[in-house]
Amino acid sequence: MSGSNPPTSSVPLSLEPALKHFFGYDSFRPGQREIVEAALEQRDMMIVMPTGGGKSLCFQLPALLKPGLTVVVSPLIALMQDQVEALQDNGIGATFLNSTLSSQETRSRETAILEGKIKLLYVAPERLLGERFLPFLDIVANKLGISAFAIDEAHCVSEWGHDFRPEYRQMERVRDRYPDIPIMGLTATATERVRQDIIQQLTLRNPYIHVSSFNRPNLYYEVRPKTKHSFAEVLQIIQKKGGSGIIYCLSRKKVEEVAYKLQQSGIEALAYHAGMNNVDRATNQTRFIRDDVQVMVATVAFGMGINKPDVRFVIHYDLPKNLEGYYQESGRAGRDNEPSHCTLFFGFGDVKTIDYIIDQKPDEQEQRIARQQLRRVINYAESSDCRRTVQLSYFGDSFPGNCGTCDNCCNKKPVEDWTIEAMKFLSCIARCQEKFGMNHIIDVLRGSKSQKISQYQHNQLSTYGIGKDRSADEWKRLSRSLLNQGFLDERTDGFPILKLNEKSWEIMKRQRTVEIAIEPQREVPGKTRSLAVEVEGLFALLRTLRKQIADEQFVPPYVVFADKSLRDMAEKRPQNLTEFEEVYGVGSNKRDKYGKVFLEAIRAFCQEQGLPTSTGSSDVANPPILANTASYSQMQTWELYRQNLTVQAIANARGMSPSTISGHLVELMDMGREVDINVLVESERQQAIVNAIEIIGDERLRAIYEFLQEVYTFEEIKLVRAWWRQNYVGF
Repeated sequence: MSGSNPPTSSVPLSLEPALKHFFGYDSFRPGQREIVEAALEQRDMMIVMPTGGGKSLCFQLPALLKPGLTVVVSPLIALMQDQVEALQDNGIGATFLNSTLSSQETRSRETAILEGKIKLLYVAPERLLGERFLPFLDIVANKLGISAFAIDEAHCVSEWGHDFRPEYRQMERVRDRYPDIPIMGLTATATERVRQDIIQQLTLRNPYIHVSSFNRPNLYYEVRPKTKHSFAEVLQIIQKKGGSGIIYCLSRKKVEEVAYKLQQSGIEALAYHAGMNNVDRATNQTRFIRDDVQVMVATVAFGMGINKPDVRFVIHYDLPKNLEGYYQESGRAGRDNEPSHCTLFFGFGDVKTIDYIIDQKPDEQEQRIARQQLRRVINYAESSDCRRTVQLSYFGDSFPGNCGTCDNCCNKKPVEDWTIEAMKFLSCIARCQEKFGMNHIIDVLRGSKSQKISQYQHNQLSTYGIGKDRSADEWKRLSRSLLNQGFLDERTDGFPILKLNEKSWEIMKRQRTVEIAIEPQREVPGKTRSLAVEVEGLFALLRTLRKQIADEQFVPPYVVFADKSLRDMAEKRPQNLTEFEEVYGVGSNKRDKYGKVFLEAIRAFCQEQGLPTSTGSSDVANPPILANTASYSQMQTWELYRQNLTVQAIANARGMSPSTISGHLVELMDMGREVDINVLVESERQQAIVNAIEIIGDERLRAIYEFLQEVYTFEEIKLVRAWWRQNYVGF
């Protein structure tokens, strides 16, 4: 999309030489030259460019070509430091003022500003509006002049934006104090609703508006179901894609947990979240930018404005809160326009978590907005349409679909003609006078007898009950597809209200057809459990251990063990020296030399993951399937269990520990044997453990144990987890 209100007066034809001189670029990216020209004409501006689109240059170059100081308002210290360092590296006079500086450093930088040595000053909104800073800025304005205010990450000004910051709301004071100085708002993500709010909040006057296309063709988008195997999938993505990557998590605790697991799996990873002190955050950020580590695991506190163009993958381990945030965070991949990968893991446990976070908001309007934003994320995750079509439609940018670089386009689902159903749906919206949301329309179509329908007499409509032949989920899928394809609009000012548009009426007049992708019926596999992902996790862990030993001995890792040996260890999971010697490439010398340390690592991994041990010999070419044949010892436990004995009673009878007996029963459940969990764990305790699993996942026993405040035994948790996996998780 091109800019509106283009400048009309003549502009010096020296922009390209200036661009080359200051930044080393031979030419502008699309839209940049027009924006710079408008800035030189002292226009207020509203600039929307995707991440990596070059929006920073749009205020940096004019700042160098105009007299006076340009003040850049930036929300994060990291963003300021990154941009200032880049500018200084180009020999440009730039600095920042923030809380990391001492009083002496602050005075020194203020002196440099007053001496005219600085062209770009970066400040946080809190400092800009501070009692001490504004008088200083008055001096600068009188002595040197202020050429412009650039409000970076301008979506922060809008409560409709994905990263709303109340302090940004006070930016109007800048206009009141300096009415003749132009203001430029810049953001990488903003819907039409947010753009208008930014213009209003910043009191922009007849602004030059530029909205670039939001499409990033070099990014591959995919959504994966979130299961107990998701971490192993993360490992596979990292190993396959290589290069630098960012993993986003919802909570600080999850960030620390994932970073630790990656480190234990041999991945160089660091954590970044708001609970860390400034020094640690800055250190970790620098190490990531300089490629000292491969992966940064972070909350959304990380990444805004970070200039690292070679991020090859971005993984959302948890569900993002809104689609704008997801677009911006995933857009930190591939800023060098090289092919990069964006993966989102979607599970309804995350929906519950975000719902809880929303409930903590004190304002009901904020809650409604947040839930509406969450619903759009869920629609995106569940959609069978082209991922780009869904994303870009959210920003009011059309895309025809069939991008060829998303999971839905690369793995085409069957398409069906749903024109008749669409006509019914849209007609029902019209007969409800375009005053209701999706759920109500579906209730009318399916003939619900709810009080709300009776209250509005919608049971008297001609469309009442005409959609009984389709399930509510099918109607929801149609509604989302109509929205994503631009055949239907949704009002975004609090309550979700469906609105007809021109294309809606074309469908109802049979001038346009509607096709939607249909989810194919998935085959339900048997109850034999695939261990492929666990094998990969253990293999990665053993590689790390091998590297440590090799470094200590100053030898290459393959001298300790070949990869084939480690792979065989991961598949067989030996538990003693006799079994260890059965591993490929292990003779007596290596058994004696390395056996103990490798066995300890394998046992710890098995305990952590709740895995059966001593799998015995297996076909190396096809190792992932756990055999359904129980050992003699397991069968003895099974026979006593069938006599309705408790775990403790079985342990007493066999002279074994309760932990061993629980392990037998877990392994038997993994083999597909039906175990009555009610005999083993009280129902109330079962429910508490299941609730914990659904909230924090089932990957780590200790995490569940700690979440339950250590009042449940590991044996109880292992048993309930195995039962839950058997009955509620498809392998």
